Amino acid sequence: MINLDAIYVDVDDFCLLFEPQWITHLIETGEKQRNKPSRLSHSEVMTILIAFHHSGFRDFKTYYIQFVSQYWQHHFPELVSYTRMLKLLQTVLPALCSYLKKRFSKPTGIAFIDSTTLKVCHNMRIPRNQVFSGVAERGKGTMGWFYGFKLHLIMNDEGGLLSVKVTAGNVDDRQPVLDMVENITGSLYADKGYISKQLEGELSEQGINFVTGQRKNMKPKPLSEWDKTMLSKRFIIETVFDQLKNIAQIEHSRHRSCVAFMVNLMAGLIAYTFQEKKPSIKVTRL
Repeated sequence: MINLDAIYVDVDDFCLLFEPQWITHLIETGEKQRNKPSRLSHSEVMTILIAFHHSGFRDFKTYYIQFVSQYWQHHFPELVSYTRMLKLLQTVLPALCSYLKKRFSKPTGIAFIDSTTLKVCHNMRIPRNQVFSGVAERGKGTMGWFYGFKLHLIMNDEGGLLSVKVTAGNVDDRQPVLDMVENITGSLYADKGYISKQLEGELSEQGINFVTGQRKNMKPKPLSEWDKTMLSKRFIIETVFDQLKNIAQIEHSRHRSCVAFMVNLMAGLIAYTFQEKKPSIKVTRL
């Protein structure tokens, strides 16, 4: 069940602080940005977008026209047309990125890292795709070749997001790790695709115990029973990816611009942080 009031209140409180700072930043950097007045505030636009990922609708157009416009008119009395709404969605990307970082959870000393594919079109249509030309790349995941991006994610044992990064589909999973561990403490667990002595050493210098699975042709590395148990609990992050793709709608092939892709992705991740029950593992802390 969507708690629309809770989402709006939290988003609006954030926007009251963010918008003046963002305007100041644009002035200082000299960036020109068209700011056409709208009947809908940024808080309302972000709330509608975040709620979409809790609604069960598969596409935003059906959700906005057949649900929001008909049943939420009393919540948003100044609703605009669907075409105008698409324009407004692209203006809130900076706020969504900053708001997602605010919604990150606190480290618990136990963290899991993994990546998932974000396909932007079917493989048969790759030569005809112009929206992501020069941005998306072909990559290979557990389900074969794909065209698009990778979502790299670090989460704690309570299901909270700790760090997020988006790369092209051909980027090695190990490459963005060092950029993502700024606020990570304790142990970080990963699968065999992250095996790297250099990476393990660099993380160790930052006080992070980096534990990965082992390949059959490798010399066995001694692991504590605790680390073996935590490695076996890595399925938790796969559950999160499954929810992001099937409950939220972070992956689809209907994007009309790179900005629209990022707006949809950020909103889906934010929507996940509002879930009352997140995938978690039972850990007793003394």
